[in-house]
Amino acid sequence: MKRPSTRTVLALLAAGLLVVTVAFVGALVVLVRNAAEKDPVITAYAHGKTVTVEPYVYCSVQMEDCRYGETVQLLVPPNYPLQLSLPKQIADAPWLAQVVYALPNGERVDRVISHTNYPRGAMAVTIESRPEPDLTLVGLELQLPILARDKDTGKEFYLPHAAWSISTAP
Repeated sequence: MKRPSTRTVLALLAAGLLVVTVAFVGALVVLVRNAAEKDPVITAYAHGKTVTVEPYVYCSVQMEDCRYGETVQLLVPPNYPLQLSLPKQIADAPWLAQVVYALPNGERVDRVISHTNYPRGAMAVTIESRPEPDLTLVGLELQLPILARDKDTGKEFYLPHAAWSISTAP
């Protein structure tokens, strides 16, 4: 029996390597396509400390498949800003933030800011910790709202389908 030539052996090896490569790439494509998409996270920074803020709540826009997290603690001393780095999924969306301040007597003062207060697609947001002498930042909740309708009354209102929560007070 005649032994195959070197050229034949190399051609068979190349064909085998091609089959293995195609199979590997195909499996990789299927794995990447079927991989679960991660929920967007916010990076918050204040006074030399950085924290990753996972969603406090994250639901589909149909308010299904909800996942719940926790409020993140990041101490923000008076006169130091809270800086937020937003991922593209949030920066490009119509977000709003409920910013909570406290007066010296403990009374809470809520302020709302939104994507309209910043340039379109802004990925960095700075929140003053003391916008007025008597106000101290105690927390913030950034939300992605959707328009909802009450089934009984037909009244429309906004409801967050996703929210990230930061407590900034001790």
